[in-house]
Amino acid sequence: MKMAVFLLCGAALLTACAGARGGKADSVVPEFVLTYAENQAEDYPTTQGAYKFAELVNQRTNGKIEIQVNAGGTLGDERSVIEQLMFGGVDFARVSLSPLAEFVPKLNVLQMPYLYTGPEHMWRVLEGKIGDDFMNSFGDSNLIPLSWYDAGARNFYNSVRPIETLEDIRGMNIRVQESELMVDTIKALGANPVPMAYGDVYSGLQTGKIDGAENNWPSYESTRHYEVAGYYTIDEHTRVPELQLVAQSTWDKLSPEYQNIIRECAQESAVYERKLWQEREKISEQKIREAGCVITELSAEEKARFQDAVSPMYELYCADYVDIIDQIVAAGK
Repeated sequence: MKMAVFLLCGAALLTACAGARGGKADSVVPEFVLTYAENQAEDYPTTQGAYKFAELVNQRTNGKIEIQVNAGGTLGDERSVIEQLMFGGVDFARVSLSPLAEFVPKLNVLQMPYLYTGPEHMWRVLEGKIGDDFMNSFGDSNLIPLSWYDAGARNFYNSVRPIETLEDIRGMNIRVQESELMVDTIKALGANPVPMAYGDVYSGLQTGKIDGAENNWPSYESTRHYEVAGYYTIDEHTRVPELQLVAQSTWDKLSPEYQNIIRECAQESAVYERKLWQEREKISEQKIREAGCVITELSAEEKARFQDAVSPMYELYCADYVDIIDQIVAAGK
């Protein structure tokens, strides 16, 4: 009899505990479950920034907003993600300015080739009045910018030969993002631009469909492109900042309180991402050098030749923004 009572009490206790756990979980039912698109791998700085953003938003809203990060390009390439954002198919995303400028052309100004003297110059621009003006220039695009993310400087790499002079890159088939600016940049240098999805670059290099591509140290390393394209040239032709975005349709559903929280968390995640980026950039460069890749840095004289080759693009893309270009250049002096 005592044993039966003990078992009954134990069962009741377990049921009560389970009920308490279930009650606690049920008490924090999200008002919003939102999607976040990211095309980089799980351990990449921008992806980690996205997770930090989602974590902060969830904490600050007491679990009322849950943001589910979809890494590795599972929701599509950046161009398709931007289109999904515009139509409300995706709620949040981190995207490069290169494909984004196809929808907000003024953004081309911020990614003109050889525009910045270094990272300090770029961040001085983005975190000042010029950056704020660009944040407010999205008009009726149905996109709301939240914060800038770092993506370092982009450099050329290929499977054919070291690029030490302008002549070395001529005739090469170079993969580019779906961006008219990048297509024209490659043409101006005498190479052949090949627009291609990011996930297809490795096989493109491996099969010879393309000779090379261009990207930053962490991307070159994390995608293992160095395995099939062992020549990396440091020319820093572009510093393309990236943006965290939210769909206008999603934004309109949120209360002013939630909107403020999201903006704050986006800014905090950006600070976190920049720190991770700086750390990852050093680690990636070291791995690439240790892998035995041929690393070439353009001489000052040769870099000037590259700059001269692309200089006509400033008139082509920035004729209406000469004053902004002048302000950006002045910020680097």
